[in-house]
Amino acid sequence: MCGLLGVVSRSGAIDESRWRAAQRVQKHRGPDGHGDVRLELAPWTVQLAHQRLAVIDLTEAGRQPMTLPEDAGAGVLVYNGELYNYQELRQELESEGVDFLTRTDSEVLFRALRRWGPAEALRRCNGMWAFAWFDPLHRSLWLSRDRAGEKPLYILREGAVLHFASELKGLLALVHRRLPLDRQSIGEFLTQNLLDAGPGCLLQGVERVPAASLMRVDLAGKDLAFETQKYWFPPQAEQAPDSNVAVQEELRELLLDATRIRLRSDVPVGVLLSGGIDSSAIAAATDKVVGPRGELNLLSMVSGDGRFDESVHIDRASRALARTPQKVQLDLAPNSAFQLLEQAIWHNDAPVGSFSNVAHLLLMRRARELGVTVVLSGQGADELLCGYRKYLGFYLQSLARSQRWAEAGRVSLSFLCQRTVLKQFSFAEGKRYLPSWMQRRGTDIRGDSLRDFKPQQLGLALGSGVRDRQIADLEKFSVPTLTHFEDRMSMAASREIRLPFLDVRIMDLLLSLPTHYKLKSGWTKHVLRKAVEPWLPPEIVWRRDKQGFINPESEWLKHELRSRVEAYFAPDALIFQHRLVDRQVLESKYAEFCRQPARGGGIWFREIFNPLSLEIWLRQFHANVALP
Repeated sequence: MCGLLGVVSRSGAIDESRWRAAQRVQKHRGPDGHGDVRLELAPWTVQLAHQRLAVIDLTEAGRQPMTLPEDAGAGVLVYNGELYNYQELRQELESEGVDFLTRTDSEVLFRALRRWGPAEALRRCNGMWAFAWFDPLHRSLWLSRDRAGEKPLYILREGAVLHFASELKGLLALVHRRLPLDRQSIGEFLTQNLLDAGPGCLLQGVERVPAASLMRVDLAGKDLAFETQKYWFPPQAEQAPDSNVAVQEELRELLLDATRIRLRSDVPVGVLLSGGIDSSAIAAATDKVVGPRGELNLLSMVSGDGRFDESVHIDRASRALARTPQKVQLDLAPNSAFQLLEQAIWHNDAPVGSFSNVAHLLLMRRARELGVTVVLSGQGADELLCGYRKYLGFYLQSLARSQRWAEAGRVSLSFLCQRTVLKQFSFAEGKRYLPSWMQRRGTDIRGDSLRDFKPQQLGLALGSGVRDRQIADLEKFSVPTLTHFEDRMSMAASREIRLPFLDVRIMDLLLSLPTHYKLKSGWTKHVLRKAVEPWLPPEIVWRRDKQGFINPESEWLKHELRSRVEAYFAPDALIFQHRLVDRQVLESKYAEFCRQPARGGGIWFREIFNPLSLEIWLRQFHANVALP
């Protein structure tokens, strides 16, 4: 888990002060070492830099940029991530006569790229990564990201110059000039709570190497040429398993193995435990892998507000595993809350969507204090297993479109009887999935510069099924945002997040399963619940009221933090200067929001939080944003 930087140009070396500044601003991604290299391939100059967080093979043999001394044509690799199946890949390469100099997964990736070629090598890799491979033999620079986009890689193409970096801050330090705002991305965040839903980011010209893709930069001519290909696609059709028991056993075994290979590390490993089925399943799988005497560090977020506290469920899950969790409580003091929010936004390179990101940052700092470098999380399960409430609506909508009325009735009745999803419905949160003509008028906070913004279709598109909508969440609407937050908050504390549910084998299995294996008998994630039923107490497996990592942020915005929020929404706020937000409409909406009862009303807290978060981000990155 590291950071990387690079520049390709015809004008020679980049300014030294900018090059060093870019490395400094990403130092938290790799506190254990750094290195850089300048390469010439006429007429091109290629500069690469790397910041290392040592996780596998802690010796100097793992330093990057990496070369293969005995292979002059191999070039240079800078790599951020982990190949979880690196031991198996190494054995395969050794069987083909390949020798190794280190124990690192970086060398395994490098030699796989060289031996099998980039596309074939990546199809065999199971892990998370972003890398740049300078390949002089084919006069190419190869850039890639993992299938779920867990690891970041920003690029900026400007004529005969290419800049790339792990973080936006690093890229901006290289570019060192103001860039116009990308109003489409800002509109998606403000009005639809989306981040990273498209190839761009909040600044025009800045792109992300697409997930599950391999980008080749052709260095053979006088101009840079780019070619991008995908090396993985989600399953294109549903496939019913032989039996319910068979698929439950397959999922259980895959979850165990996905967890097992993610425990490969030369540093201590922990698990985030929230008391819900996803994190509890990962904690239980880890317990199975390490055994009763093995080390298992559990990290949990709790709230001092009893209405939102998950301690009882965390304790129930941890007692079943005979483990003691380390609990972190979010400080509710307004000044410290805002100070932490500002830190989280700075590290995130973008506005955050809630104080839950602050909670995640605090968890990662606690992991650092405990000496836990690698942390497993249950992220990705909701998207793959139809865990969100919206999926029931999509399922019923899909059944209705197919005129399967009896089945739709049975599904609705089962969820009513179980008192699970339907009793948790929130119009304020769910209204964004409605067609625009059904949205309540007079609440559009967009300013004049966002009037041409084209919203993404978040509902179930005509001709689409639930599986299509799951894939959209995996590729655009949900997973990219969540993995963005998790990567930045963990790397802010120099920690590494690993996500067993986003193992390619689990993604392939669950995305190919018919929906009725996931939404069944009045339960979401039914197949997972049955799979882990032998591992966990029924109060966790069949829990009805899962809240997630939540906190009383909606009430904070109405009361304790109101004066601070109003100060950020002052007339000279940058969201108003850039005409991104209509001040009068926002003020009216905020006043109405503050009058809403707790957990009630038609205004979702993020309709207030997101413009606040955007304002903080604009102030922090003001020097890099073109003036209005």
